[in-house]
Amino acid sequence: MPDPRLCPACGASNQCTLADPRTADRACWCFSVSIDPALLEALPAELRNAACLCQACARVDEQLKAAADTPNE
Repeated sequence: MPDPRLCPACGASNQCTLADPRTADRACWCFSVSIDPALLEALPAELRNAACLCQACARVDEQLKAAADTPNE
């Protein structure tokens, strides 16, 4: 069983708020980005839907940066 706190692709922390009981009531960073389905399909079947990818493996750094740079309305 994969550790839900670690990226199944590289083993680094995935910073998933849902995997941490202290922050499980908060939305995860992945809720605000679009992850290419091909990246998820590339994972072995037993690792899919078991743990979140980290931001680097999900290749969403630019999306997160753009969201951080956008002023709140």
